[in-house]
This record gives sequence, C-alpha cells and structure tokens, in this order.
Amino acid sequence: MKDAYSLILAAIESGTYRPGDRLVESELAERFGVSRTPVREALQRLETQAMLVRDGRSLIVASLDHNQLAELYTVRAELEALAARLAARHATPEEVRVLAQMVADDQRAVRDPEALARANRRFHHQIHLASHNRYLVQQLDLVHRTMALMAKTSLAAEGRGETALAEHKRIVDAIAAGDGAAADKALRQHISMAWETRLKLEAAVDRD
Repeated sequence: MKDAYSLILAAIESGTYRPGDRLVESELAERFGVSRTPVREALQRLETQAMLVRDGRSLIVASLDHNQLAELYTVRAELEALAARLAARHATPEEVRVLAQMVADDQRAVRDPEALARANRRFHHQIHLASHNRYLVQQLDLVHRTMALMAKTSLAAEGRGETALAEHKRIVDAIAAGDGAAADKALRQHISMAWETRLKLEAAVDRD
C-alpha cells in the first residue's frame, strides 16, 4: 500500500491537484483513507521539497514562473543527456528492447496528450535506469517531480506528439548503437524542442 506522501505526489503528477490548488489535511485523509498524522507529515515533506507553498495558513500546490521553467529545462537537458550517454554505454540488450517497445507502443497514445505524457515519463525514467548510475537517477527523479508543477504538458501542442515520438526513436537508436555522443545530442534536441514548444504555448496564452 502506498504511503500518504506517494499518494499526494501522484495526485499532483496526474493533475488531480494543480498549481494554485489548496490542500486540506482533513480532506486528503478522507480521500486517501489514511489518518491525518501521515498526511500532515507528507505535506511538510512536500513543502520542504518546494512542491507546496504557504498561502497564509494554507498550503497550496506551487507553480513555476518563466525563469524557474528556463532553469529547470537547462538542468534537465544536462542531466538527461548524461543519462542517455551512459545508457549508450551501459544499457543491457533487454533494456534497449524495452525502450524500443515503449516507442512502438506509445504510437497508440499519440492523439491523447495526457496518456502520452504518462508514457513519456515512463520512457524517460527507463533511460534514467539504463544509465546504471543511482545518483543520477536520484537527481533526475527530483527534476521530474518538479516538472509535475507544470499546469499543462507540452505534448498537448498540435503535432508535438508525433515529433516527440520520432525524437524518442532517434534516442533509442543511438543507445542501441552504443553511440554515446549521438544519444547525448538526440536527447538534448528532444528537450530543446519540448522547451521551445512550451514557450510557444505560453506566448499563445499571453496573446489571448
């Protein structure tokens, strides 16, 4: 059974609770069928991790401003590229086949941004694991946890699903070939395109 922290974090990641939403201890305890003490401890932990912020006496889901997003994508590109480079060196044949199968399976979700976003998280996490570097995996878990604070996935942009999956295939092909430099480059280009897409989405909102 998942603990209160994992349950609340999963609810934020799934969009059940979005940036700006207020989290109430008693409501969370009732929702997840746990006592208030572990919920209180979970909320304190999430606040320490900057996933939640104080608004008076209330805790709300944090949001990321433009500068924070830019900083997050910069760090993500560096760490993800390193993971891809290490995966090209250390991934087992089984791990490579799993990555390739993920890309093939994810074609079914290409018209469903939310499902594709979940698949995208699984794909990237699999690359992290294939790096076989536990410290890198820990840092990337932190980065991807913070990414849950984005109100909308960049995969919702018109045509982004198809291009993202094509980028995923290039990453997997480079890892399968054991070409660390190509895997690094393909991953950086993938993150760059995701950031560019998000900037366009932000610009469109500002114009409305």
